[in-house]
Amino acid sequence: MGTKVQGTEVQAMNNKGYHKLLVWQKARALVILIYQMTESFPKSEMFGLISQMRRAAISVVLNIVEGDRRKSRKEFLRFLDMADGSLTELEACLEIAVDLHYLNGEDLEKIDGKRKEVASMMVGLMRSIQKAL
Repeated sequence: MGTKVQGTEVQAMNNKGYHKLLVWQKARALVILIYQMTESFPKSEMFGLISQMRRAAISVVLNIVEGDRRKSRKEFLRFLDMADGSLTELEACLEIAVDLHYLNGEDLEKIDGKRKEVASMMVGLMRSIQKAL
């Protein structure tokens, strides 16, 4: 049985350094969108494409978090590179979902627009970290 998080506990959770990263915020919103969009996929894809898309999207968020907590900028950069790889994996999954007619053009545009936005922000952050090395 789970416990409820309340009041000051919520504030403490939201005061982590990575919460301030816009790329993390956008990546988190992408996860929610992926979960919503994959709800309509056939149940036969629960352990296939649905799972893969969700894991790839979550991997982006988790790699940003883990990288942010590392001791060096070089390590942060390595985790951002992994997050970028997960975004590319998600792109391939989206293409397959369209091929299988699980997503229509409008849905693809919406999701891929968000994915591209996160990717662009990630590249910008990576460049800024590289300049600081």
